[in-house]
Amino acid sequence: MTSPSSAPPAPGRIALYEPGFAADPHAAYARMRATYGPLVPVELSPGVPATLVIGYAQARRILNDPLYFPSDPRVWQQEIPASCPVRPMMEWRPNALRSSGPAHSRYRAANTSAIDAVDQHELRARVEKLASSAIADFIGVGSADVLTQYAWPIAFRILSSLLGCPDEIGARIADGMSRIFEATDAEQGNQILGQAVADLVSLRRHHPDDDITSRLIAHPAQLSDEEMGHQLVTLYGAGIEPLTNLIANTQLKILTDDDFSAGLHAGHSTVRDALDAVLYTDPPMANYCISYPPYPADIDGVLLPAHQPVVISMAACNNDPELTQGQGAIAGNRAHLAWSIGPHTCPARSHAYLIAETAVSYLLDALPEMDLAVPAAELRWRPGPFHRALESLPIVFTASR
Repeated sequence: MTSPSSAPPAPGRIALYEPGFAADPHAAYARMRATYGPLVPVELSPGVPATLVIGYAQARRILNDPLYFPSDPRVWQQEIPASCPVRPMMEWRPNALRSSGPAHSRYRAANTSAIDAVDQHELRARVEKLASSAIADFIGVGSADVLTQYAWPIAFRILSSLLGCPDEIGARIADGMSRIFEATDAEQGNQILGQAVADLVSLRRHHPDDDITSRLIAHPAQLSDEEMGHQLVTLYGAGIEPLTNLIANTQLKILTDDDFSAGLHAGHSTVRDALDAVLYTDPPMANYCISYPPYPADIDGVLLPAHQPVVISMAACNNDPELTQGQGAIAGNRAHLAWSIGPHTCPARSHAYLIAETAVSYLLDALPEMDLAVPAAELRWRPGPFHRALESLPIVFTASR
């Protein structure tokens, strides 16, 4: 039997799940653009066709048109087995991400209210405390993996703290989420994740506290246990992996872009500029914002099939030549699509910025002389149709107490 990683795509379609795509996606986007234009036939997994949108103007049109491009996949998934590795990232859930109309408004209002109540000053202090603790574990060694020893622990612990999640439940949530993002054991990961968030909901129904989960439970939307579980799945999915990779990808840029690094040390640019440069070129969720048109949809003369996924490539759209030609440097320009736009814009954008900026700044202050431990060309990117994620980010520095 052919394994998912080696299965050839359908004729005329480009496989986004192959290691070659992960190794150099921007070269792949350039080939796509030259061959197909802004709308590209792809496969997300063997036997799972989709249209990848790599044109900025076309993406904006689709993201701002929830009537013709709703995010409800229930008709699509009738033909997709539960064992499909990308299904958990795409299937219907009773939450804002996979709903439209009144249901979307109800779920989004609850989430926005619960998230907006987070105190930004307290959040920064929590991140600094976690960053200090993580650095203390390896500063005496002289080497570390920024991804696994710094970025991931901060993202995981800060999210668990915000959601009022104990370590034992949080560890199961992280395990399930990792399996889903890796698309290697996604069905099992979905089951692990579902049980863990159900346990968290039960805990906070009986023991409410000052956290996002408790505020969601208390919201006038009166979310059921099932609905609560799926809100938490979305929050964890949008929080752990993308935030981890945003921190790591930003640190990689600072370590490998000499001009940018010099500007940063000279005060001509900031960590926020580095974050936005990464959100343009290597956003942690490179291809997502999925919609499922209920009828065949005509976009610039290309007919998109009904009930087939339409995936926005934030990475490719941000670098659309029609958008970037003649504009020069993009540092400081925040017109990218990394947070999406329209009704599904990320409701925690300011929080994610604050967490990533604080984490990267703290690491730079603590280890001002750090360098990559291996040549940049030897770094490896994890395969997968959706994320832009390193396998590791090893660094070296002068050890100290």
